[in-house]
Amino acid sequence: MTSARVGLASGGAPSGLKRFLPRTLFARTLLIIVTPVILAQAVATWIFYDRHWDTMTNRLATAVAGDIAMVAELLERDPSPDNRQRVIAMAARSSDLIVTLEPGHTLAEPTRKLRGLLEKTLGQALNERVHRPFTINTEVAREWYEIRVQMPDGVLSVMSPERRLFSPTTYIFILWMVGSALVLFAIAIVFMRNQIRPIRRLAIAADSFGKGRDVPNFKPEGAQEVRQAASAFLKMRERIQRQITQRTEMLAGVSHDLRTPLTRMKLALDMLGEGPEVEELMTDVAEMETMIEGYLAFARGEGTEAVQPTDLSRLLNEVVAGARREGADVTLEPAEDLALPLRPNAFRRCLANLLANARRHAGHIWVSAQRRRNLIEIVIDDDGPGIPAKAREDVFKPFFRLETSRNKATGGAGLGLTIARDVVHSHGGDITLSDSPHGGLRVLVRLPV
Repeated sequence: MTSARVGLASGGAPSGLKRFLPRTLFARTLLIIVTPVILAQAVATWIFYDRHWDTMTNRLATAVAGDIAMVAELLERDPSPDNRQRVIAMAARSSDLIVTLEPGHTLAEPTRKLRGLLEKTLGQALNERVHRPFTINTEVAREWYEIRVQMPDGVLSVMSPERRLFSPTTYIFILWMVGSALVLFAIAIVFMRNQIRPIRRLAIAADSFGKGRDVPNFKPEGAQEVRQAASAFLKMRERIQRQITQRTEMLAGVSHDLRTPLTRMKLALDMLGEGPEVEELMTDVAEMETMIEGYLAFARGEGTEAVQPTDLSRLLNEVVAGARREGADVTLEPAEDLALPLRPNAFRRCLANLLANARRHAGHIWVSAQRRRNLIEIVIDDDGPGIPAKAREDVFKPFFRLETSRNKATGGAGLGLTIARDVVHSHGGDITLSDSPHGGLRVLVRLPV
């Protein structure tokens, strides 16, 4: 089975704007929906505030400043007490302003500058209409503005309610913008989740199939393009499974058919008696029989076994115990509870092949297993002669054997590592060779959880 290798190939670092973009399809699609909405609302907000402050706020501030200027002019024309009372009452009745006159007072220097757009707009209107020194105080009372204007005989104090200077449409507009945006985002998130879910299920199914696990309940769903991709995946899965079945059946058939002539050859050699030529032929026949047994063992495990939850720690203990019975000196580091879906017989054969390969060429073997994030790593070290770096990929080829230290005299048909890597790949994992800290070869098996 062509399996998905563990880990992603590291590409170049993202540059420019790409490093700030989200990685998931859901986030990118949501960004495509949200960005135009935010831009549209930003433009609408800018236009609204520009028009609102240029028209409404300026007009309201100008109206208040005009009323104050009128009151100040009426008081200055006739400073008599009767006129003062009449003007103050008229201002309270018609302009919604609370006006008081403080005779003999002098306007103090302003202790703070005008802050905020509303105060600055009101100050500009007072400069244009009143033409007198003034101060604006917003801390006298809540939702009230105190405007103090210097008069010839005192200080004119005017209390203006905030509603005369500020329109509540600002809050209404902001609430409408924020509320509509939240509703739109919520609808977009719900719809996008429903659209992304079939793609995620397809990715999970493809990942599980790459790890050698069956996905019987997967079916095409979602948008038409997603259904097409899911249908293509199902057809690909059927073709791969059919190819594996045909290969396994052919391998098993050929291996089985070869047993008959090999048996006849062994009988014929036994009848020939003894001699150097007969011994060489017997050795060749035995080697061919070993290869055929390996073929059959591989075919049986790969073709019929199903994936099932497996306790890897227990499996390692059983394989190590078997290697020790065959004379291997193996040290197994205690492993934590490691459970994952495996083809137990096929993976047992994989580990047995790796240990047998190490036993032939080393005096001591060290085995350990541990979990690293979403991977389980199995390490097999030995103190043998090792394998040259340039030949570490070649030893996984069928029938390849090193002539220097791992030749025909050491035994084996050159299929052990080939079968081991094929089994690991069928589980979605990978197997690599490197130098061992003990001086020999290190075999690293990585399996996705």
